[in-house]
Amino acid sequence: MGGSPLRILVVGAGIAGLAVARALRMVGYRPDVTERLPPGESAEIGLYLPGNAARALRRLDLDGPVRPLGHLVHRQRFLDAAGAPLCEVDLDTLWSGVGDCRALPRSELHRVLLTGAGGAVRHGAEVRTVELLPHSVGVTFVDGTAIEYDLVIGADGPRSSIRALAALGGPPRPAGQVVYRAVVRDGPRVEEWTALLGQRAGFLVVPLGAGRLHCYADEAGTVPPAEPAARLRELFGGYGGPVPAVLEVLDRVHVGITEEVELGRWSRGRVLLVGDAAHATAPTLSQGAAMALEDAVVLAESLRAADDVPTALAAYESRRRPRTRWVRDRTRDRNRTRDVPPALRDPLLRGRGGRIFGEHYRLLLGPP
Repeated sequence: MGGSPLRILVVGAGIAGLAVARALRMVGYRPDVTERLPPGESAEIGLYLPGNAARALRRLDLDGPVRPLGHLVHRQRFLDAAGAPLCEVDLDTLWSGVGDCRALPRSELHRVLLTGAGGAVRHGAEVRTVELLPHSVGVTFVDGTAIEYDLVIGADGPRSSIRALAALGGPPRPAGQVVYRAVVRDGPRVEEWTALLGQRAGFLVVPLGAGRLHCYADEAGTVPPAEPAARLRELFGGYGGPVPAVLEVLDRVHVGITEEVELGRWSRGRVLLVGDAAHATAPTLSQGAAMALEDAVVLAESLRAADDVPTALAAYESRRRPRTRWVRDRTRDRNRTRDVPPALRDPLLRGRGGRIFGEHYRLLLGPP
């Protein structure tokens, strides 16, 4: 169907939606892209892209615009809560032949994808109803506009409205952590991805370039505190390594909970879910953006190769499910490792941690 005049709607203009729009344009489609939120800068947070994300960006021909951005990360360092070494992962070796690992502000990747998508995003366009027709999808927006599409792609995140409207699943399930994100300036000098593991809590610091640090912390729980910066200082005030210096300059902190989406199917009729709308996990493996970028590449390939939309959607899901299931299962494995009491966990990590953590990415070294 490559280059055929399919009428395609992409709902959601985040990383998943814009990547899908880019991939579809590369094989000859011209999708509409809508976003219920008004245009504007999102929260300032950092993003770590493993090597398979870099490979997907190459497939989208966006590696050039991304290359000057952020900071290349060559090594992951795991420390205990006091700052003593536990283990390391050599990322250049792990992802050799796949792609560089990079940390950058999420807003910078979003701008690259927005330009790459090549078409205007219709903001403030919230979908009210989705009607599954024999060979199309009827979509009504909150402003009363009604349009019929050959394919509707829900790329609207873990709390996807398209998932609910198409009866593909309910709300996401809490994954068990409260998470804190911040970007700090004038903090300590940190050259590599550095995580400190404590008692059912952890603190990660990653350089973003230009003197900025991406900070990510989590603790077991499902209720965000009212004062996240104060909670971070209370929870991690006794940690070592770069954490004390980071806490000194910490300002605005974004807090939320981790969520999982696990569905029996990703499509119904001609409605398909991609990215976190279909398979969200806790961000422990930093695979959310990578999975969304890979989804885009595989979906475009599936549509180009198939004779009709239902065949393409079935082929897409059969390729992507094993990979996203691996990410979900390895995410749960790593979370369980983190939750083991330090007296038992830390000796294990000092002996075999590098191999254990590297193994979590084994399947992802191959093509999507």
